[in-house]
Amino acid sequence: MDPDAGDPAVSDLRRTHQIDAYAPAEIARRVHDVGVAKSRLSVAHTLALSVLAGAFIAVGAAFATAAMTDTGLGTGPTRVLGGVTFSLGLILVVVAGAELFTGNNLVAMAWASRAISTRRLVRNWVLVYVGNLVGALVTAVLVTWSGVWAAADCATGLTAVRIAVAKTQIPVGEALVRGILCNALVCLAVWLCQSGRSTVDRILAVIWPVSAFVVLGFEHCVANMYFVPLGMALASRPELAAAAEAHGVALDGLDLAGFLHNLLPVTLGNVVGGTLLVAAIYGFVYLRGTGGSGTSAAGDGRASDD
Repeated sequence: MDPDAGDPAVSDLRRTHQIDAYAPAEIARRVHDVGVAKSRLSVAHTLALSVLAGAFIAVGAAFATAAMTDTGLGTGPTRVLGGVTFSLGLILVVVAGAELFTGNNLVAMAWASRAISTRRLVRNWVLVYVGNLVGALVTAVLVTWSGVWAAADCATGLTAVRIAVAKTQIPVGEALVRGILCNALVCLAVWLCQSGRSTVDRILAVIWPVSAFVVLGFEHCVANMYFVPLGMALASRPELAAAAEAHGVALDGLDLAGFLHNLLPVTLGNVVGGTLLVAAIYGFVYLRGTGGSGTSAAGDGRASDD
């Protein structure tokens, strides 16, 4: 028999120093409870945190763009480098704290268990999507004004424009499927973060799923809120346009129509990938018939949220 078993201080110390990852069933309960908490944030707090998330993802995208410029490593290794550096965006979201539309598709777990109403789910998604768009667009403007893209004969700017043009030329059906696959990986990254007990755990959980979607060429709507508008802004700069012509880089499709041609199917695909391939499956396996997160969820039905 443990002589310290009844000592609250010892029990607290043991809980604090646990290093084992949370089991999948525990992750499901944690994700469910986080979803409930997210749905109850005020409008002001939701918007502020979602603007931050849009900016964080844009910073990761800018980092990846610079890292992939003139590497000389070939397509595969260059994409791996881009994927690892792009991971900075989601690392900032999950460690610093922010509201990201793609990750918040996991809030659907709380909705499916009837812990939150449809209205609260839609309210969260709409506010976060708008905030992410604002954060990404502001960052694109600031990067354009910074002039960092003009160094070395606009090398980084040309990489950014190539990325933007490629995205606007993806057929709608392919963009939809790439969005589905992308957010399955992003939500798995967020899911894995809930298994960890330290900042290091969370960082390592993010890097590989996010790197995988970048390397494979899948599509993330919030990242594209930065990539395509940045390409549109740079294409209007005379020095970039001259460099693009000199390097044979076409600027076709960099307009609002091209942006929406990519963003709309990718957004729909992200919702499908996150809600059906991750939230729905894990919710069915671990939360169906349990009331979500024990008595706290059971006593908080949809009617009370309206």
